[in-house]
Amino acid sequence: MKLDWRLVLVLVLALGFMVSCESTDDEEDATAFETLSKYMVENDYDATTVVADWITTASAISGNEADFFILDIRSAEKYAEGHIPGAVNCAYADVVTTVEAKNTSDLPVLVACYSGQSAAHAVVALRLSGYTDAKSVKWGMSGWAGQFDSWSGNVGNAGTTSSNWTFPADPAALLSDNEDPVINTDLTDGAAILAERVDAILAGFKGVSASTVLDAPANYQIINYWGATDNSDYGHIAGAHQVTPGTLTIANDGLDILDPAQQIVTYCWTGQTSSMMTAWLTALGYDALSLKFGANSMIYDNLQAHQWAALTSDFPME
Repeated sequence: MKLDWRLVLVLVLALGFMVSCESTDDEEDATAFETLSKYMVENDYDATTVVADWITTASAISGNEADFFILDIRSAEKYAEGHIPGAVNCAYADVVTTVEAKNTSDLPVLVACYSGQSAAHAVVALRLSGYTDAKSVKWGMSGWAGQFDSWSGNVGNAGTTSSNWTFPADPAALLSDNEDPVINTDLTDGAAILAERVDAILAGFKGVSASTVLDAPANYQIINYWGATDNSDYGHIAGAHQVTPGTLTIANDGLDILDPAQQIVTYCWTGQTSSMMTAWLTALGYDALSLKFGANSMIYDNLQAHQWAALTSDFPME
């Protein structure tokens, strides 16, 4: 039977229209989380790159300050008392706009704070805004000059003296197939949603003290963010889930272990890596907190590495 080419054309156009409508409907049906997470993977904003090579030391910076655009996000008063040579003082909430306005030479960005923890939050905000080489200063200004030491008074053994520190014991079993978090937004474009979520990061540092978590660990989903061997050697907060760094990513469906209905507390050795992960999870819509000062505040005397040590000499300041 000979086909009428006009009939074929009508059928092809109709099919194309149906496919186009189906594709549009699929896009409209995608949740904000799905749109955002897809955009982040496609643009290399997964945790494997955002939380990688993000920290440097005072000794590596000193003498090379002109090679960086340095932000000091402490108070104006503390900045005036002394700061890294060439550093620009700005509020934590303004790190992205300050870099956009003042980093005219496109230098790599360094962020310094009091302890290195809020700077880690700021670095995630910067990296998710396109400044992918942004880094924080390890230990913050505490690692630059002794007069700014905010670490020595915050280390301790709150964990090993608590009945909610489990040692030795297996960690709680990881969850699976949890629902995605709900991101409340009217936006449908991945880039626009991410920019809005960066604003959520910059709304304030999201931290919690060790004593608060140890007093009532059941109030949180707790992520012990170090290796399995370290977990068994040092013990952990009761009910904490051991999650090996590098596995909590979008691409490998690692976020399925997180319960968006709970506050998620992540802890690491110093509170600096956990601050990075907390900011990144905040971008994705989770209610996340970083345990301040990490294991240094809970098992300081037992630590064989990653232990804060007060400076014996200062680096030059302005």
